[in-house]
Amino acid sequence: MKTNKVVILRHGESEFNKSNLFCGWHDAPLTEKGLEDASKIAVAGLREHQMQFDIIYTSLLQRAHQTLDIIREQMKYNDVPVVYDWRLNERHYGNLTGFNKRQMANKYGEEKVQIWRRSFDVLPPAITPENPYYAKIRNNPKFKDIPNDKFPDTESLKTLMLRAIPLWEQEIMPKVLKGQRVLVVAHGTVVRALIKYIEDISDEDIMGVNIPNSVPCVFEYDLASGQRLGKVQYLADADYVKKETDKVAAIGN
Repeated sequence: MKTNKVVILRHGESEFNKSNLFCGWHDAPLTEKGLEDASKIAVAGLREHQMQFDIIYTSLLQRAHQTLDIIREQMKYNDVPVVYDWRLNERHYGNLTGFNKRQMANKYGEEKVQIWRRSFDVLPPAITPENPYYAKIRNNPKFKDIPNDKFPDTESLKTLMLRAIPLWEQEIMPKVLKGQRVLVVAHGTVVRALIKYIEDISDEDIMGVNIPNSVPCVFEYDLASGQRLGKVQYLADADYVKKETDKVAAIGN
């Protein structure tokens, strides 16, 4: 039986992750820890499992690019072509962008904020021009080619899937099933969206799925049937994955 693997990876810790702020489409850079983890966690896992790639997909945001740059340099992937696609951008958190998660929980209640963070189809309030990050996002030159009618002011997991899953179905998976080795470097909600779709997780159960930074997630497929084989495999120590997943799940301080 001929099989092939596709690897999906969330970027390393960003400055907004560290400060416990809603980030979304704001172009926050990685922290020193994020840069280190791209090497010590992501590269280490890929190297241990001798992963090689024919093509890489990523978003338009620098935290994904910084993570990918470290992987490409250390794994000698510099000749592997990269596709940059806005449909792999993180979910737009609307008017929550730039605000501390704990402060929002104190203001609106933990249940409300967790629903905004993790539910399938509940939209946070749309971003307004008064938000300090509105202009930075709208005027980011990286986003100049995004059609205006596609440019979000807020997103849920459901609306993110409407842009990310067609890319997965129409471009990424056909390559995987032809035997091309694909790496996707993206964002927490994008990875949640892909895992929900791949594993057919219910709208209710997806609330309990959280994605750690820098940990490669591997899916294997039978090339003849196109069927997925087994569950997702995380290329990192199980205790580390649990610790980091629990940290992501929490609203924090």
